[in-house]
Amino acid sequence: MSQQLINHSPDLKRLRDEGYEIEVRGGYLLIHHIPYVNHDKKIAFGMLVSTLTMRSNIHTAKPDNHVIHFVGENPCEISGEIITSIQHNNTKQVFNNQITIDRSFSNKPVHGYSDYYEKVKRYADIISGPAKFLDEDVTEKTFKAIPDIEHETVFQYIDTNASRANIELINVKLAGQKIAIIGLGGTGAYVLDFLAKTPVNEIHLFDGDTFDQHNAFRCPGAASINDLNENLKKVEYLHKKYSNMHTAIIPHGYYLKEENLHELDQMSYVFICIDRNSVRKLIIDHLILSNVAFFDVGLGVNVVEDKLIGAVRVTSGTPNKNDHISLRTFPEDTDENDYVTNIQIAELNALNAILAVIKWKKLSGFYVDLENEYHCSYSIGVSKIFNEDATT
Repeated sequence: MSQQLINHSPDLKRLRDEGYEIEVRGGYLLIHHIPYVNHDKKIAFGMLVSTLTMRSNIHTAKPDNHVIHFVGENPCEISGEIITSIQHNNTKQVFNNQITIDRSFSNKPVHGYSDYYEKVKRYADIISGPAKFLDEDVTEKTFKAIPDIEHETVFQYIDTNASRANIELINVKLAGQKIAIIGLGGTGAYVLDFLAKTPVNEIHLFDGDTFDQHNAFRCPGAASINDLNENLKKVEYLHKKYSNMHTAIIPHGYYLKEENLHELDQMSYVFICIDRNSVRKLIIDHLILSNVAFFDVGLGVNVVEDKLIGAVRVTSGTPNKNDHISLRTFPEDTDENDYVTNIQIAELNALNAILAVIKWKKLSGFYVDLENEYHCSYSIGVSKIFNEDATT
């Protein structure tokens, strides 16, 4: 992927062709072997690091900012005095488990940098100038080939959002997980939409139903008439759509029953997005016995005086906290909830999924969790979120 990006981006290709040791690693551009003079007036070598802004998977866009990062000591003039014209931040930062920078520089042209060639060359010239003055044989243009090491990823293209936001080190906490989503009607489809943008190892989809016209109105994205005419199962349709982004979405086009519940035993977390209480209880009981954490979502919506009223909830359970489950879920099926008539409430499906995904990220250490609630509900009429069943 990185070599394709370099080959198809004129600015990166020009850097490589002129001899710069460039490498694309995740959402960052690395320029190795940048000579500089340190405070002892000795020649040393560092590395420039820039975030990457992408126009497509294989084309760079105009840099989103003028700041560049550096791995190494503070570059100095030939006198050993720090080059003050580029000083910005001398704080060490960990970007991810592969990149830790020592400082950042700032040198902004009037109209910013038009491309990465201009940005890299300007900083390289400023930093390496004193070193070249001391030794005319010193150069950053070594023409050394950087091996095209394809770093393992679950995405079809580079996640530049995480690198631009400088949260790659936090994002990696989600890596390696195996997630199951049971039920892909409304809320489950939105859960998938959010999970597909995370580096989880696998996303398993369980649903035996077909993707019908009414599903299109409470599912993320916009299904075409051709999509509907294909008469695919929900998991097949969603696998087709979201595999454009995430490479490890695994469809299971059948319902979970007592005889196949063991397929959930190796999951890190399970999202239960179904409306049949009897099946919900069967699944939850199995997950508790198997020590698998889960999030059970639900909507309660009714018509009152030509308006909709109700609430959405997320009930979480882990091996360490599940004593509240029997008070929050019910074993009997009911037809009293108007939700089963397929009222189009996509925004409630999305909100239900959002609350569940946020709780998952809290349990994964992505977000701070000060409430430690295991039952969360949002009431439509009063616009309030209620947190209950907290751990101490």
